[in-house]
Amino acid sequence: MTTAPESAATSGATELPKIVSVDDHVIEPTGVWLDRLPARYHDIAPRVERHGLGDLAFNGTTYTYSIDESGPACDWWRYEDLMIPLRRIIAAVGFPRDQVTLSPITYDEMRKGCWDRDARLADMDLNWVDASLSFPTFPRFCGQTFLEAKDRELARLCVRAYNDWMVDEWSAGTDGRLIPLCLIPLWDADEAAAEVTRNAARGVKAVCFSEIPHHLGLPSIHTDHWDPFFSVCNETGTVVCMHIGSSSKMPATSPDAPAAVQATLSFNNAMASMSDFLFSGVLIRFPNLKLAYSEGQIGWIPYVLERADDVWRQHGAWAQGMRIPEPPSTYYFKHVFGCFFRDRHGIESLDAVGVDNVTFETDYPHSDSTWPDTKEIAEAMFAGLPDDAVYKICRGNAIRMLGLDIV
Repeated sequence: MTTAPESAATSGATELPKIVSVDDHVIEPTGVWLDRLPARYHDIAPRVERHGLGDLAFNGTTYTYSIDESGPACDWWRYEDLMIPLRRIIAAVGFPRDQVTLSPITYDEMRKGCWDRDARLADMDLNWVDASLSFPTFPRFCGQTFLEAKDRELARLCVRAYNDWMVDEWSAGTDGRLIPLCLIPLWDADEAAAEVTRNAARGVKAVCFSEIPHHLGLPSIHTDHWDPFFSVCNETGTVVCMHIGSSSKMPATSPDAPAAVQATLSFNNAMASMSDFLFSGVLIRFPNLKLAYSEGQIGWIPYVLERADDVWRQHGAWAQGMRIPEPPSTYYFKHVFGCFFRDRHGIESLDAVGVDNVTFETDYPHSDSTWPDTKEIAEAMFAGLPDDAVYKICRGNAIRMLGLDIV
């Protein structure tokens, strides 16, 4: 792994520090589950089949699609009764911008770095990226696919199999460049805690969680339901990583609003989730807990902190559930990391956002990805910032957040 200067501010370096991206994505290789699950499950386990795609549409909140063997070839993930088509929008790197559509795609057509470890490392080199943490694709951002499954024992084995693949194959042998990010069985907080413990023992420092578990039909963080999970994360230094969309309910104004409305409002769940945590008391009970919001951008953070502090001061006499002794922003600066890829307003508000609370991402291989131009985009966006601030944003804060053994 690349070793950066001890301090970019004192080194005299002008070149952008190598990036540690805390939000990329992996499209799982086809054998992740079949290679690890007992043979008795192979007829219903996650696997890939090639079929033609018929109709496919996105109405701003959900996808609808159908199989038509006379349609264009598409690789589909199949699990129990679920069929999910792969679309170019989630494997967008390498395609011209005007060709990044909902079109079906096969593994043969997508860039190999989407699913192959060595090819991913090569694409990181092309993009000035030193290390990368990737969210899952078929399981969805925090494992909702397995939460919704019928066979709970199979789902538990699927979570474990994904984590074993992530640690033993995707991340292994990369000199720390591919940072493992694991799943939990969302339906059982005690089992979730045990899975965090199992993975922490082999060096994993990050776990997926839902921004708003209530949207998944699970208890909210305002109960003590999640305390076993939060407790283990607190003890092991495991970062709770929450990606936009990990609530399976993206913000939308109406079912007939254009998809562009949803894409513009996608930060809303991160904003809601952070407000939840700031007032929940969780960050008091678990003083070492770290929260990371992925792909939510950062420009909204100063106002939310201002408003939350104002509510804490002005409305404590009537607002029920005021369980925090200090202003909410106090807990933000101690516990929360934002993440962005393009946010000029956030950079202009960096003093209020907190230069120590900001991380960077490339979103490879999704349609928002800055690959292969991340270095040039970052240089333009960070122009005028002090070298030490640029170092923190590009890699320093991610290294500290994840406890990486690099500088």
